[in-house]
Amino acid sequence: MDLIEKAAARLALQEAPAKPEQASPLQKPVLQESSTGESVTLPLDDRPVDLTLDLKRLHDLGMVVPDTARSQIKEEFRHIKRPLLMNAAGKGTSILKHANLIMVSSAHPGEGKTFNAANLALSIAAERDKTVLLVDCDVVRPALGNLLGYSSQRGLVDYLINPSLDLSDLMLKTDLPTLSVLPAGNPHHLSTELLASDAMQALTVELSTRYSDRVVIFDSPPLLATTESCVLAHLMGQIVIVVEAERTTRSDVREALERLGSLPETAVGFVLNKTRHEREAGYYGYGYGYGY
Repeated sequence: MDLIEKAAARLALQEAPAKPEQASPLQKPVLQESSTGESVTLPLDDRPVDLTLDLKRLHDLGMVVPDTARSQIKEEFRHIKRPLLMNAAGKGTSILKHANLIMVSSAHPGEGKTFNAANLALSIAAERDKTVLLVDCDVVRPALGNLLGYSSQRGLVDYLINPSLDLSDLMLKTDLPTLSVLPAGNPHHLSTELLASDAMQALTVELSTRYSDRVVIFDSPPLLATTESCVLAHLMGQIVIVVEAERTTRSDVREALERLGSLPETAVGFVLNKTRHEREAGYYGYGYGYGY
């Protein structure tokens, strides 16, 4: 039984230190002008909200939203996130390095990786003891902004070009207290080299180790369309490959896995996306399965 068949079958069942002369990019305080005109220092969690999510729009798009209503999409992502969170907590079948760093990709564009990355982040943000950082690593064709409702601005690429930037200034604090977003940033012709740089390695180590309750979701480019994801994969603890039902072929998945190369310390899983449910008019459905 090959990987796609295994994933489909499971549907039924369900460090680099900071430079000594600089403060850690995630430790820098935030300055805000008080009512008296004086500059006051606020903890990072007390920053003003940068991004107010349009929950009605997200709901209409068929996404996970933080309300009290039960929905199929919420239940499906509860199944998807659980093994990821078990691994991130060190409670999986094997201990993974940087298991709280999760890359979401696909073989080709349009198979639903950004939709899945955003929903996974929203679902994990509902956990009682987790915070989530959603990073747009599709630096060639970023799509999270259109989905979540923010305009293009500085982000990951700008930080990798100039690590002296305050990373907290580049993150968008959403009105969900447990969810922040790091935009892709301005496009650059050396995006692959930037993702392969020492600055990116140091950043991922920092993101993985700074806060024990943090899960970082990376929306990465498609594996067969660009080279960025293959570089990024070697920094991750877990990888989720989105497979579109009735479109992604077995040979596409095999080639995508070959592009990843050998990742002995990384868990690779699959989400079977866009399956049809007879009991609902909607066509989004999800399944999850691990394995090479």
